[in-house]
Amino acid sequence: MSRTDRRGRRLIAARRHAHDQSYGSSPLDGDPLSVDSRLVAALDQAAPGRVAARASDRLAFAHDASHYLLVPRAVVAPADADQVAALLRTSAATGVPLTFRSGGTSLSGQATAGGVLVDTRRDFRAIEVLDDGARVRVQPGATVRAVNSRLAQYGRRLGPDPASESACTIGGVVANNSSGMSCGVERNTYQTLESAILVLPSGTVVDTSAPDADQRLRTLEPRIHAGLARLRDRVRGNPASMATIRRLYTLKNTMGYSVNSFADHLRPLDILTHLVIGSEGTLAFVAEATFRTVPAHPHAATALLVLPDLAVATAALPELVATGFTVIELLDATSLRVAQRDPSAPEQLRNLAVRGHAALLVEHQQPTAEQLRERVEDSDTVLSALPLVTEQTRNVLSSDPRTRAALWRIRKGLYAAVAGARPSGTTALLEDIAVLVDNLMATCQELNVLFGRHDYGDSVIFGHARDGNIHFLLNEDFDRPELVRRYLSFTEDMVDLVLGQGGTLKAEHGTGRIMAPFVRRQYGDELYDVMREVKRLIDPNGLLNPGTLLDEDPAAHIRHLKSTPTVEAEVDRCVECGYCEPVCPSKDLTTSPRQRIVLRREIARARTIGDFELLRRLEREYRYDAVETCAVDGMCQTACPVLIDTGDLTRRLRAESRGPVEQAAWKVAARHWDGGTRTAAAALTAARSVPAPLPRQVSAVARALLGADDVPAWSADLPRGGTRRRPGATAAAQAVYFPSCVSTMFGPATGVRDAFLALCGRAGIPVRIPDEIASLCCGTPWKSKGLNAGHAAMHARVVPILRRESDNGALCVVVDAASCTEGLQQQLANEGVRVVDAVDFVDGVVLPALPAARRIPSVVVHPTCSSTRLGLNPALERVAAAIAEDVLWPEEWSCCAFAGDRGLLHPELTASATAAEARAVRGYDATAHVSLNRTCELGMTRATGRTYQHILEVLERVTRPRQDPPARSHPTGQR
Repeated sequence: MSRTDRRGRRLIAARRHAHDQSYGSSPLDGDPLSVDSRLVAALDQAAPGRVAARASDRLAFAHDASHYLLVPRAVVAPADADQVAALLRTSAATGVPLTFRSGGTSLSGQATAGGVLVDTRRDFRAIEVLDDGARVRVQPGATVRAVNSRLAQYGRRLGPDPASESACTIGGVVANNSSGMSCGVERNTYQTLESAILVLPSGTVVDTSAPDADQRLRTLEPRIHAGLARLRDRVRGNPASMATIRRLYTLKNTMGYSVNSFADHLRPLDILTHLVIGSEGTLAFVAEATFRTVPAHPHAATALLVLPDLAVATAALPELVATGFTVIELLDATSLRVAQRDPSAPEQLRNLAVRGHAALLVEHQQPTAEQLRERVEDSDTVLSALPLVTEQTRNVLSSDPRTRAALWRIRKGLYAAVAGARPSGTTALLEDIAVLVDNLMATCQELNVLFGRHDYGDSVIFGHARDGNIHFLLNEDFDRPELVRRYLSFTEDMVDLVLGQGGTLKAEHGTGRIMAPFVRRQYGDELYDVMREVKRLIDPNGLLNPGTLLDEDPAAHIRHLKSTPTVEAEVDRCVECGYCEPVCPSKDLTTSPRQRIVLRREIARARTIGDFELLRRLEREYRYDAVETCAVDGMCQTACPVLIDTGDLTRRLRAESRGPVEQAAWKVAARHWDGGTRTAAAALTAARSVPAPLPRQVSAVARALLGADDVPAWSADLPRGGTRRRPGATAAAQAVYFPSCVSTMFGPATGVRDAFLALCGRAGIPVRIPDEIASLCCGTPWKSKGLNAGHAAMHARVVPILRRESDNGALCVVVDAASCTEGLQQQLANEGVRVVDAVDFVDGVVLPALPAARRIPSVVVHPTCSSTRLGLNPALERVAAAIAEDVLWPEEWSCCAFAGDRGLLHPELTASATAAEARAVRGYDATAHVSLNRTCELGMTRATGRTYQHILEVLERVTRPRQDPPARSHPTGQR
């Protein structure tokens, strides 16, 4: 290294040190460019091929939903419990701590680490339903929603029902003793976990369901077994400790270790199992958990009760609780203002001039319609007496699924929506406390006083009012030392307030780093010492998630604070909650949407502090990890509470990387699209006409020379080219048909085009096809690649033609590929022309006029990202039900990531995205496999080895009169 380089590195180190001293944090602790090769080698021996230590990998996993940031020294994704045990032994041998991480939705800082971060989400997703749904055995990487989806057919669900169910995993649910909106303390994780497979810090594996498990624990870990028995007797023999436990655990309480296990259980094995619940990965790894499930009542009625102010809302709680509502959720005035921005919010809420109002979201849940009706009638008197500020005073409870879904969307997305609306450059902190319901009004009033005293004017209060459990959110700028001091002062006042009300400082989010210094203050010296003994007993080396849950440093909660630099519009709203990750097709290959965003923040941070070596490394790695392997499918937006589509970011970055020559070339292609599609079709046909090694080798050489992101990879499973699209005329058309250009590029020669036209002809519904159809496109190929000039050229061609052909919007335009439907809708969004997908059109217009189908035994359906975003899946399911006796809809389905040509450019992306669904599909013995987008059909055919067709092709076949010949092209006639 040159003297200049050494001087530069010293300058960067000095800047980092100044940053750390000023902010009380070390966000770049553990230089991302420095790799401990000996540690990496040791980890790779424990989990071969599963270790990542690049700067991008470490920084991508440094972020979670909390306001803390620690950079791990390496990230490991073990394949099974044996590899986890080996990693624990490696940790003991090297002295490097381990932290387990799954969904990363934790808000208190328990999922970040400066040692080794163990990603337990990727290969621990198995779900096994037992006893007709009465129990379920789950691995830690499965999400709550995935488990509940599997249980739904049995009328059961998990007891814990966190708002983050779409993203939070079973590992986090157990580690944090999750509860949620309706489970209270009766059906939380502590109460419903039946057994678990635990991997202890020594590497010992304990299956607590085994009949001899307690004896095995005594044999394998005699010190732990004896120590737990000793602590049990110590706690039970201390009346003050037992009184504190009874008082705190009548509330939702996740502060510190679950010392109530000493009062609730006798066997050391059972005590250990329940101590692990809520231990935040500081005692053991939960390789598998078996839960007792609860009924999922199918009948519910919900209402949003808007009241004059917070005092009136909290004063109404005792009577509402006595009425038997399953759910009572509190929203203060700021929460309501944010909720009003949701387009699906009820009209009376959107039109409300919110001042100091508050609201209660209430819901009855019952097993039968009759029982629900009785509950609603019983609560009518109480609800009618409330001073509601909206026009509705009676019959406010609704059972309408759309109304209820809109209300729950508001509540479940509230944290991220409020946090997403925070000022740019600030970090959102969500606190979580519980008091007795009778003390809730006083607590809320005093909290508002504290907000004013400490100048947190934009803070919100919401939460599970039925349990006295509320959340409040602060926005803070941790780049300013005086604001860190403000946060410290507020926290001290808040702790005094909550403990003075007899409450708990953590109700369901876990102690984490944020409340670790205050555990002693809540429990007292004796029980705090018991907790310290638990940690020393089970993790004597203190290597599991250090700094979490217990910390003697009174300033521990302001170390490693995360700053949030202003970067760009697509990035700044993100709260790093991770809701987007389960639906992302690239999450197991390269990066998730959250990781794309946090890496943009890290790139900005490196630029700010002048670390240009790190900047170059991150930008180089980002190209493949985040730009080339992003499917730009928009599925992240369907899961994001603040509606961020990271595809917008990717498209913009792709556009910035396109040079003027490339932009011009694709603009020319847009103007000569007919020739371009026929050339592509001819190339595919030619490739199928010669021995497979030849086109495979030619494409491999071209990719090596010109780049894998520019030249498709040919493979033998690709079809021949399709046929040219031709116009079709009719005198009295009821719709304009826009066959997609992918059917020209990719065969078969007779496919969805002929099927759709045959169906329309059979139903007596005439359609027209534009004269210029061969040269038209929805524009998606240009938009997804960031080729703005070509997209504009195609837009200029398409719009006037379709405006004319649709008689200025009198006729709808029907498209036969879901992604093209979405692209054309975007092109014509402001043109007064309605665009519908062919499946939707057939479902609503054509199917009722068709002859009865000769249904096939079964069909496997693959919905797509576009069909999901467009809301087409219900229509898809109805058409599937018309063609088959049994419709199989894989629960593991996700976007196939073929994404136009993305699956040809990066086949590894499609392989990763479809892995789980492909395993499920290969287990079915189905008659047919269908989707509604040609490239997705290619991707799923490649992934599963089963031939996927457009669903309308199968519908045409099963509704064809027996004497009919095969479908002919253009039954409407040609111009």
